[in-house]
Amino acid sequence: MTATTSPAGAVPPPPQKTLAQKVPDLLIWGVLVALLLIAFGPAELYKLPLLFSNSSNMQELGRGFVTPDFTNWQLYVSKMWQTIQMAIWGTFLAILTAIPLGLLASRNITPWFIQWPIRRALDIVRSIPDLVIGMIFLVAVGPGPLAGVMALAIGTSGVLAKLFSEATESIDRGPVEGVRATGGAKLHEIVWGVIPQVAPLWTSYALYRFESNSRSATVLGLIGAGGIGQVLYESMNSFSYSETGAIVIVIIVAVVGIDMLSQAIRGRLL
Repeated sequence: MTATTSPAGAVPPPPQKTLAQKVPDLLIWGVLVALLLIAFGPAELYKLPLLFSNSSNMQELGRGFVTPDFTNWQLYVSKMWQTIQMAIWGTFLAILTAIPLGLLASRNITPWFIQWPIRRALDIVRSIPDLVIGMIFLVAVGPGPLAGVMALAIGTSGVLAKLFSEATESIDRGPVEGVRATGGAKLHEIVWGVIPQVAPLWTSYALYRFESNSRSATVLGLIGAGGIGQVLYESMNSFSYSETGAIVIVIIVAVVGIDMLSQAIRGRLL
């Protein structure tokens, strides 16, 4: 009996998992399905048929969106620009805060007694909704864009610091050890060994958060934190769905433009 060999260049079959290896995967998927079934009632998914039974209300809303009213387009554009400016400043302040916090939260940069409390503080910051932070600053500085900027800055700093720390922990240790071998101090290791490796990824994260903040700033406007969200809220409360449709179109155009600009910048850096 001669042994059969696969022809040259043939792709070998994928490795087969044993039953013991499949059990953890089956458990994970089983738990996921169970969670979906348990959450069906609390999430009120049984109300989905109302989307079709209340079709008259949906049609009225749809007519407003199909026939947008751009009479006050200058106001919408100026408020959208204010929203973008809020996102720019909120993201910029968050980056300034997230860089040192991200480094301090990295296990390969700082000892555990510094890294651990920094990470727990970032967890707390990320757990507080932007609307709550915005309300706090509304009480402190009054209604207006500044409250929105500070809410975005604090919320985004927690997210970016976590992302920055994870990127830092995955760097190649070679350049850092090379700087150390030349007698460089800890600061030199970070500046010359760490930052050049993580800068492109950090930039990509920051640009993504700027895109997200452009949308979040709109939501903050609903509580009086300035920007186009406030105008959107007023149009919805007055049932001026044609104006609401025009505002939504302005928001969509702005967000698409920001996304295209971010992609172009990322393409140049990565």
